[in-house]
Amino acid sequence: MSGPRRSGPGRTYSQPKDSSRHLPSGDRIDAMVKVLLAILAGIGVASAQANAVSDFKIALPEHRGELRWSAPGLKIVESSAKPNGNEIGIRGKDASGRLTFLGFLFVFSDLAPLTSAKCRDGVLDPEKKNNRTFKLTGGPSEVRSEPLPVTVVSYTEKGDHGKTEYRVRGFVATGDICGDLEIYSEHPITIADPDITKIFRNCQLNEKYTPGFWDAFLYAQILYSHRLYKAAAPIYETALRRLNENPGADAKTMRRVITDQAGMA
Repeated sequence: MSGPRRSGPGRTYSQPKDSSRHLPSGDRIDAMVKVLLAILAGIGVASAQANAVSDFKIALPEHRGELRWSAPGLKIVESSAKPNGNEIGIRGKDASGRLTFLGFLFVFSDLAPLTSAKCRDGVLDPEKKNNRTFKLTGGPSEVRSEPLPVTVVSYTEKGDHGKTEYRVRGFVATGDICGDLEIYSEHPITIADPDITKIFRNCQLNEKYTPGFWDAFLYAQILYSHRLYKAAAPIYETALRRLNENPGADAKTMRRVITDQAGMA
């Protein structure tokens, strides 16, 4: 798989062949996706319904690795997943509209073995080449070094309507998996801003994480919510298999939900 090339918020994230990255426009997200993200963050359904999620965790359905970060005050508004199971992304924004985050976890096998810097360059170099308005304003710098370094850059570019957009973007990678976390705004922001610095210092990639039932269920549900039914069906089956292997208190209910969703997919 080739590396990602992004073109801005709300637009297509394109790679060669079938590897496009996309987050749909509009502040809408499937209700079940929101609940599943809350469960993965360990805060429960009530908090999800109250938009009180501040800890975010995303993982792929089969590939080891988990990206996590904290962004208090920002709520999830969009999600996406690639049909091949190798990329997941979520977008969140604060109530004032000042800050928006965009977090992705994806397989980047062409550049393996990866480092955070190697992933950063693999993603940003095509952008610099293809976007005349791209202007680096800070970095690269490391905001943390353990367990894996998070390398951060800041830059500006022109948006769809000609307005300057300010971006602070961090990468953390190892093996063949990379986490890409971006904070952006129409107002000037830098890595030196305390709230932004805090987000990146809390960003971690756990390369040893083994995906479980909830990870597969979330990924399948995102695909389902975007009407990618054929791609969702086998991942629902993966979730069901894991549920049967490790049944919990709500296994009967969840088994019925997954069976219904898989049947409709």
